[in-house]
Amino acid sequence: MMIEQSSLFDSMTAEVAFDGRPAQLFELQNNNGMTIMLMDIGAAWLSCKLPVSGVGSHIGELREVLLGQATMADFKQQQSYMGVTVGRVANRIAKGQFSIAGVAYQVDINQAGNTLHGGTVGFDKRRWTATDNRVENSIEFELVSPDGDQGFPGELTVRVKYQLTDDNAVVISYSGNTTQATPINLTNHAYFNLLGADSGQLALTHSLSINSDVFVPTDEVGIPTGEWLSVQGGNFDFTIEKRIEQDFMLDMQQQAAKGYDHAFVLDKRCLAGALAARLTSPDNRVSLDVFTSKPAMQLYSGNWLAGTADRMGGEYQDYAGIALETQFVPDALNHPDWEHPSSILQPGTIYQQQTRYQFNLSFD
Repeated sequence: MMIEQSSLFDSMTAEVAFDGRPAQLFELQNNNGMTIMLMDIGAAWLSCKLPVSGVGSHIGELREVLLGQATMADFKQQQSYMGVTVGRVANRIAKGQFSIAGVAYQVDINQAGNTLHGGTVGFDKRRWTATDNRVENSIEFELVSPDGDQGFPGELTVRVKYQLTDDNAVVISYSGNTTQATPINLTNHAYFNLLGADSGQLALTHSLSINSDVFVPTDEVGIPTGEWLSVQGGNFDFTIEKRIEQDFMLDMQQQAAKGYDHAFVLDKRCLAGALAARLTSPDNRVSLDVFTSKPAMQLYSGNWLAGTADRMGGEYQDYAGIALETQFVPDALNHPDWEHPSSILQPGTIYQQQTRYQFNLSFD
């Protein structure tokens, strides 16, 4: 069912976006009253409201669990990629350099001498073409990235579909095709705070489990060092659910990144439908299960959120939200030695990936 959420709809469209025109916003609602808001700028997931009720809550209460902004001015100024689709290549490429079939490429550099989330004008800065499917309760966005865009080869056409199901899941499906071999690694950069995005509470108090025995250590600017390390018994061990703050900032890897900002190589059973990760609010009222076809997930603990505008006229603090970015391992383009699926898309083949964010509500 397509409906309008007037306050956010009005405030986000009151001024123009990057290209001089107002954004288009779309809202989906399921039979339980859960709503999500989507936007054509950045193919962004702007809002996610869950029908939480029970002890300590009012009947019909909706809990906003995504960090975000209320105005286009604040959205344009934020540099945290809140809720947007990032690409062509999510995460980092060392020095913005890679080669395909012996041909070297230099792409746009936009962070610490490296390429982050596709470059200075990545997919998060674009207006996508939107179509809705009322039968599926979904919105699909499409973008054509021309040959040479940010230095990447080939004309790449990508589609991102958001579907809201009646069992309170947000299913994000990605597809793409190219005219020339090119890297592609799309993800959504939503930040979750299951206590409430505007609660003022840090997300480090959430509990988290990750179905992974291996994490990818990085250097001082977030580039993988080349090795994969076991999580067993260490500060990166989330194989058994624990509070994120339990082993927070207790090692040099975290201290260099100001928290968790690392990829976890998911258990191969996740490719067959096994749970990839579970995030649970401290009040145990909301949990989020992540299922994905992608081989890895970046855990980012919101280490640099301070000063980013919130929806209430204030600012978020560091660690106000947790990002669970399903993707390929960062800089995999430069590590053919890794036992890892290729992120190179060839002409005549289809890029196809999916991530399911399943929200579970407790009414006890």
